[in-house]
Amino acid sequence: MPSAIVQTDCPSLDLLHRGKVRDIYALDDRLLIVATDRISAFDVVLPDGITNKGKVLTALSTFWFAYTKDLVPNHLISTDVAEFPAVAREYDDVFAGRTMYVLRTERVDIECVVRGYISGSAWKEYSAHGTVCGEAMPSGLRESDKLPTPIFTPATKADTGHDENISVAAMADIVGQELTDHLSSTSIAIYEAAAAYAAERGIIIADTKFEFGDRDGEIILIDEALTADSSRFWPADEYEPGRPQRSFDKQYVRDYLETLDWGKDYPGPPLPADVVAGTSARYQEAYEQIVGKPFVG
Repeated sequence: MPSAIVQTDCPSLDLLHRGKVRDIYALDDRLLIVATDRISAFDVVLPDGITNKGKVLTALSTFWFAYTKDLVPNHLISTDVAEFPAVAREYDDVFAGRTMYVLRTERVDIECVVRGYISGSAWKEYSAHGTVCGEAMPSGLRESDKLPTPIFTPATKADTGHDENISVAAMADIVGQELTDHLSSTSIAIYEAAAAYAAERGIIIADTKFEFGDRDGEIILIDEALTADSSRFWPADEYEPGRPQRSFDKQYVRDYLETLDWGKDYPGPPLPADVVAGTSARYQEAYEQIVGKPFVG
């Protein structure tokens, strides 16, 4: 198995931002978004990457951008390194398979979260208060229950640490009511289309988050789309409400870390080879089940 790429080194390019997973390079009014194989857990980026994770994320985002383009325009120009600007071509070996060449936008600093099932932070809040993002919910819901209709639950963005769930009203105070209404309806429409498609392929999309940007007055979908990093994917044949569900994501890593005597702060512990391989396999399994063809790294 090839080694993981946990950090890019492209000194002749302008590194705009290095996030938990992605390295972003600026090319005038375009960007190169490189999905590395870094993985974070409990808000700590771990020292070992997950082999091919970045390539799987890029391939799955590319699929979903194409699938949803009639619902909302997006920022993707190409993932083919042969179509990248000449200044980036010397790094083809780094960029190949894991990089999106995209339009640059003014990012809307809100995570647009859509939930079709109650899980994660939403379940914790509901268990304590009967609400999700401050909004009252039907009584008697169990963990992982399907909601009567998908709900829009925005959050403030955080480059480090946790995003903070906020109410729709609080979002409107930040970005305005008109944009809030547009992003809410658009996010739910994307989720419903993707969830219906995935359901036909045996995967439940429990929830997901989108990011949007303003490009010359047009609001477009940016960042990633419907990956195992930004969504909860559950195998439909194992679904059983009333408990947590197995996910096609980094839960395998979290479960391993929970067995360690580790304070969940920097530096993170190294990952054994079997945990790396098992997590990589889960990411690839989600891609193959959704897209319907083998992943080629």
